[in-house]
Amino acid sequence: MRELSRGLLASLWMVVLTAPLLVVRVNTTDKVVTWRWGNMLWMAIGSLLLFLAWRWAMARRGGDVQAADQDSWFDKLLARIGQGPLRLPVILGLVLVALVLPLFVSMYEMDIYARALIYVGLGLGLNIVVGMAGLLNLGYAAFFAVGSYTYALLNHHYALDFWLALPLGGLFAALFGVILALPVLRLRGDYLAIVTLGFGEIVRLVLQNWDSFSFGPSGIANIARPTLFGREFGVQDSAIFIYYIALALVAVVIFVTKRFQDSRVGRALLALREDEIACEAMGIDKTGVKVMAFALGASFAGVFGVVFAAKQAFINPDSFTFIESAMILSIVVLGGMGSIVGVAIAAIILQLMPEYFRFMADYRMLIFGAALVLMMLFRPEGLVRAKREHYTVKDLSPQTEDK
Repeated sequence: MRELSRGLLASLWMVVLTAPLLVVRVNTTDKVVTWRWGNMLWMAIGSLLLFLAWRWAMARRGGDVQAADQDSWFDKLLARIGQGPLRLPVILGLVLVALVLPLFVSMYEMDIYARALIYVGLGLGLNIVVGMAGLLNLGYAAFFAVGSYTYALLNHHYALDFWLALPLGGLFAALFGVILALPVLRLRGDYLAIVTLGFGEIVRLVLQNWDSFSFGPSGIANIARPTLFGREFGVQDSAIFIYYIALALVAVVIFVTKRFQDSRVGRALLALREDEIACEAMGIDKTGVKVMAFALGASFAGVFGVVFAAKQAFINPDSFTFIESAMILSIVVLGGMGSIVGVAIAAIILQLMPEYFRFMADYRMLIFGAALVLMMLFRPEGLVRAKREHYTVKDLSPQTEDK
């Protein structure tokens, strides 16, 4: 009864505050005032139901008797699929669906799916820096821009082929990652975030104002699309080909990220994220490990920047604003920091859902913000919690039998 009375009071306040907007409608042309009393009833009922639902959810969250690190049913389901006999069939099924998808969708949808795959790669790259190393990077779009402009400029001035520019984009982006990492590794938390944010804005402003180099706000057009052994494709076939290229690169990035996560350097990164002082005491090269993480994460952004430039055939500095960095960071946080599967799922959701809900275009950002708030409240670890490795040491001491 107490919660019900508080809910009634809250709904009453909502009715009073919104009455001028929802109840009174003034027609200035005919000088007529219309009273919409039904809106008050709907506002009262809706606010009461929302209040009660919110209080129930918060009580459930606060009174949860499970341990903080105990897996939910969703985590258990994913673990069962990933480690049980269903793992291989699920992987093969997903691969088969991804391969035959171009046969059943339009060219517009194919372009959307290719963009989603690009953001999967970007999310996995930032996941190395933010999720594994715990270094907040708010300027990740700068490395994305480096890869895109590497291909665009080399193709414009020297007619460089896409396949030659692909590794060069990753190499130049990795170089920029090292340049950024070396002076900022002494910083932590908010200071590191501010410096990386400034780096991203510096790169964007340089590209926007250095007309003789980057063509300024006009951007670079007529970027060559990828070819296959010299064979050029039409618009529709090119979209399908770029989709398959992005799909193959995502598979490579997932493999490399998994191997890096299980390597000595990857485990050192995870340890540094938890306690840097203890890691230094154990002899871990903190600077070298973090620089490697920045370089590897930036190289992924550079490679997918080349794919993005080839897909769009036109780029300008407005494609690499802070909003892009924030979107990629949202993918990492929403998916689960350190989780490869979670980041991939979050990237696909955040890229495909706005397109399939265009009929709610006026409310998309409102729904997106509300979803992020709810995720941070009720599942702060993300969609898929990163699994910690557990090791058991066998007892090697000699066993004696009681006689």
